Amino acid sequence: MLQQINIKDLAIVSTLEIELRPGMTVLTGETGAGKSILVDALGLVLGDRADTGMIRNECERAEITAMFDTQALPHVNQWLQENALDTDGQCIIRRVLMRNGNSRAFINGSPAPLKSLQELGEQLVDIHGQHAHQSLLRRHHQRQLLDEFAGNGVLCRETAERFQAWREAEQQLATLQTSAEERHARIDLLRYQINELTTLNLAEGEWEALLQEQGLLSNADNIIERCNTTLGVLDDEEDAALSRINRAHQTLLDLAEIDSGLKNACELLDSAAIQISEALSSLRHYADNLELDPARLAHLDQRMQEIHDLARKYRCQPEEITPLLAQLQQELDQLDSADSHLAELQQQVENLWAAYLSGALDLSQSRRLAAQRLGKQVSQGMHTLGMPNGVLEVNVSQADTAGDDKQNASAHGLDQIEFLVSTNPGHPPKPLIKVASGGELSRISLAIQVATASCTQVPTLIFDEVDVGIGGGTAEIVGRLLRQISATQQILCVTHLPQVASQGHHHLRVEKGSDGEETHTTLGRLEGTSRVNEIARMLGGVEITAHTLNHAKEMVERTQG
Repeated sequence: MLQQINIKDLAIVSTLEIELRPGMTVLTGETGAGKSILVDALGLVLGDRADTGMIRNECERAEITAMFDTQALPHVNQWLQENALDTDGQCIIRRVLMRNGNSRAFINGSPAPLKSLQELGEQLVDIHGQHAHQSLLRRHHQRQLLDEFAGNGVLCRETAERFQAWREAEQQLATLQTSAEERHARIDLLRYQINELTTLNLAEGEWEALLQEQGLLSNADNIIERCNTTLGVLDDEEDAALSRINRAHQTLLDLAEIDSGLKNACELLDSAAIQISEALSSLRHYADNLELDPARLAHLDQRMQEIHDLARKYRCQPEEITPLLAQLQQELDQLDSADSHLAELQQQVENLWAAYLSGALDLSQSRRLAAQRLGKQVSQGMHTLGMPNGVLEVNVSQADTAGDDKQNASAHGLDQIEFLVSTNPGHPPKPLIKVASGGELSRISLAIQVATASCTQVPTLIFDEVDVGIGGGTAEIVGRLLRQISATQQILCVTHLPQVASQGHHHLRVEKGSDGEETHTTLGRLEGTSRVNEIARMLGGVEITAHTLNHAKEMVERTQG
């Protein structure tokens, strides 16, 4: 649910903060007051293309922030998690427009590309009106609406899974069906490479052991020299450390006979002498066993060079040679057994295709039945909304899968789905996207939304002047339908008709003012008397009479009652 919108320096808005609530919220105001700015701002924050002309005069940037409550939207939270964005039950989207033409976007504080805003926006808000953001015009959304209306969730998932299994098996089969000449050439190359790597006879962990031993032998001279120096310092030289410690120990032994308080220090020196003696013994043993072996060092250098040369040839690290050998052997085994696997895999592909085709045909049948019901319900809704000759047809056309022509098969099934509309007698239905009148498109969208309200997952619906070109009883019906939808989804409706405005649970009024130097837009929440006065303004002409006020009050009370 959309909780809050903050707009700064957009068009004639300097600063505007809007808090939205569940149910149906109506937005009214004089023509030109800036009602459409709110819808434009939402479109921008949800990924619409930006125009620097929308930035307020003498400002370098405009900023729009929208806050959504996503606690009841598991599909939105899943999308946020998949895109490594914070999910704590709330989603904040921010869009910044710069005068220099740059535009930046953020989702929960993290920079995001425009495509991410559009993907997320389609799951959060659906705008109905004269805006390019309308998801209803997209073919894939029409397919989703039909499937949701038909309750095809399980069939759609099964079809997608079967399609994926078939495609993977088909790709494996294509690999195995590589020409015999190419396969044999590859087999010959693999055998040569395997033989070369096997001849090297590189044992597991050998390279690491060679590095260690080569490092030791290369530094043997230096190690022996330093060991002898250390031995001299500790014992062999005149006045060495061990001799001095022994003398100090003897001195303290003598003094301890006089004062027992020196016994602890005496014992520590004795322990130090013992440890130095043990260290000398270990060091002499090490030095005696460390030999200069030029022949062994030369052998190690030669072996390491062989390994290094082969690693460079195969463009890998020396320690990766053994895994590479296993990988090449596995590929050779697969190619050697390709002929035996080929027939088995061919049968598997045929079985998987048959399973996919069966599920896709079931899905098509379900769609065709649902398409008739959906078209009938939407057409009835169009009649109710002042389009007595309106007809909507949901066209479900199936791809040809005869023979080997399977290119049109997809994870969504075999069908191409399109909403076709006719608004005038004798005119054949045309794609919804080609409907010329924005007012007609809004009402058609409303009729479709009413028919599918129980199945769509978009939580917030924006209706931008869906009442254009209607009035009287039809306008009241539009208001009732919007209020009906608001029982399950949040509705924000921009309207100029009192019959629609009186149906809202909440009422916001946009006003435009000027201080003589610049124009600004403000927004206020209407309740009680102020709301009745606004409905009366929408009902009346230049002068609002007592009769008009009573009529407005009656409309509000009847709706709220």
